[in-house]
Amino acid sequence: MERYASGQSHSQAVASNFLPVLVMFTVMKPLKSIIQTLLQAQATIAAFLAAGLLVHTLLSIISRMHCLSSLASPITLTSLPLLLIFFRLHRRSRVYLLGYSCFKPLPDRKCTFEASMQFVRRSGLVSSESEDFMQRIFSKSGLGDETYGPPFIFDPNNGIARAKLESAVEEAREGIVGAVDSLFLKTQVSPHQIDTVIVTSGSFSPSPSLSSFVVNRYKMRHDVKTYDLSGMGCSSGTIAVDMAGRLLGRRRRRPEYALVVITESISSNWYFGNNRSMLVANCIFRVGCAAVLVTNDPSRRGSAKMELLHSVRTHHGSDDQAYRAAFQKEDEKGNTGVSLTKDLVPVAGANLRRHIEILGPRVLPLRQLFLYVCSSLSARLDCSKKPTVPDFTTAFDHFCIHTGGKAVIEQVGRVLRLGDHVIEPARMTLNRFGNTSSSLVFYELAYFEAKGRVRRGDRVWMLAFGTGFKVGSLVLRSLRDSSMEDDNPWKDCIGRYPVSLGELCMIKQQ
Repeated sequence: MERYASGQSHSQAVASNFLPVLVMFTVMKPLKSIIQTLLQAQATIAAFLAAGLLVHTLLSIISRMHCLSSLASPITLTSLPLLLIFFRLHRRSRVYLLGYSCFKPLPDRKCTFEASMQFVRRSGLVSSESEDFMQRIFSKSGLGDETYGPPFIFDPNNGIARAKLESAVEEAREGIVGAVDSLFLKTQVSPHQIDTVIVTSGSFSPSPSLSSFVVNRYKMRHDVKTYDLSGMGCSSGTIAVDMAGRLLGRRRRRPEYALVVITESISSNWYFGNNRSMLVANCIFRVGCAAVLVTNDPSRRGSAKMELLHSVRTHHGSDDQAYRAAFQKEDEKGNTGVSLTKDLVPVAGANLRRHIEILGPRVLPLRQLFLYVCSSLSARLDCSKKPTVPDFTTAFDHFCIHTGGKAVIEQVGRVLRLGDHVIEPARMTLNRFGNTSSSLVFYELAYFEAKGRVRRGDRVWMLAFGTGFKVGSLVLRSLRDSSMEDDNPWKDCIGRYPVSLGELCMIKQQ
């Protein structure tokens, strides 16, 4: 009995030694993280009760903080370093966006609507009714006359024959080389330093792959890891950066660099037919490419542009309407193209609402979270109500919204309750460069920088939509004030922007 009592008292002593450590870590846990976890687990009445119990527990623990004096015991002093080492080893590396570059084609590649229609007429494959339809779509699209077209449009002799593999390869190589050359030059990073290459192209997947072209072009190391993403649509840029961030975030052995190349092929999906849902893509998609350099090297923080704070991806392909909203297919005559259905805009709005349910708890301030939870509870009790969308301008300073088209921009503005000044960069980027697919959010970021609007500490939200149907978000924090760089695609024209909506309408009527 004495031995049992002795063992019991020893166990109590050990427990009393570890108790202060547990108390300390419990108290230090941020209350915001607790609330976010509860929200992600479903904002129900039960969650509120649990939050109340947690607050009560924390208050009771704080009242007994005098117990921390026992930390001087040998067991506790030994356990503290072990716990610190454990958390250090399992903490993810910070990921930095070292720099990015956007490809800007030569002036002779500017694709006015008239230039594209001349090519269509030369082909003789599109009816006059389809020409009129394309004219109406373009006049409402929000695109200007300074966007850039694929190489085959400017070939007066054999453009139709070139509108396949030859032009697609030329288009991809021009964009990749232009963007990557500029990126290496301004970041002073050698191709031999690159550990990972990720290339994304939604509808063009040649063999050898585009990532192999990058490795060959820049003579990279034999142990470089390469990834090619295809079929992801306009969200593939955010997906590729998310992938790079996850790869680098869990690697702590040594600093690494990831090169992300975001391109698209207009040539391989130009539609020669009369299906109206497939003709829309000819009117809004234009040439563009972006290259991004991502690293987990802490010594490069001082020269990095931004830090990647969060990346969120949601996939809504289980819904048939969402899955087929944008679809590559052949028409009844075997002509290949991308069909953009009338469901695309409502699908984007509905799935954006689901997406922000996951993103919101990670980025919104506590007050907005509380209001959103109350609104969600009210909507559950009264099915006729919808939850009020939080004010995301309290979480972000700048919004890079994927400018898939004028209707998509307006839908995002309605869902998120954003003012015209917030979606101005999206409208201007669509007007100047058209829909360059997944690289477009970086052309939009370049607009902010050309205007000098990004300040150190500002938060930027990149939001993109992709076929399937996917929604992707990147949350970035600026590490320095923005400035006009030599390779900024807006450098020679930023003084003309923003253009008012009235001026855009007058331009289209002319």
